[in-house]
Amino acid sequence: MNSKVFDRPVYLKERKELIREITCLEDAIDFLEERPEKDRDIIYDATLKTCYMAFDGHKPLQVARDAIRAYGKKKGILVKEPAVQPWMVTSPSGGGRVSA
Repeated sequence: MNSKVFDRPVYLKERKELIREITCLEDAIDFLEERPEKDRDIIYDATLKTCYMAFDGHKPLQVARDAIRAYGKKKGILVKEPAVQPWMVTSPSGGGRVSA
């Protein structure tokens, strides 16, 4: 797939304690395609269609980002940017290696 990166990521709650960072169009499409059948409705269909149209170049990338964000908001799974980003967490000194 050809990478189409959003200007800012969108954070969506995947499960109770798992937040997924959607950074590009491919992430958005994957997230939507992985949704359970019971969560698919007209809002889901419109969002997925918008993402596919953006992927094919028929809609701007920003429209797809706005659509996935609006989907998250309507479904109650939109999360504000987490306070701790993955790149902020440092590994323990030594990287878990034990000296011989």
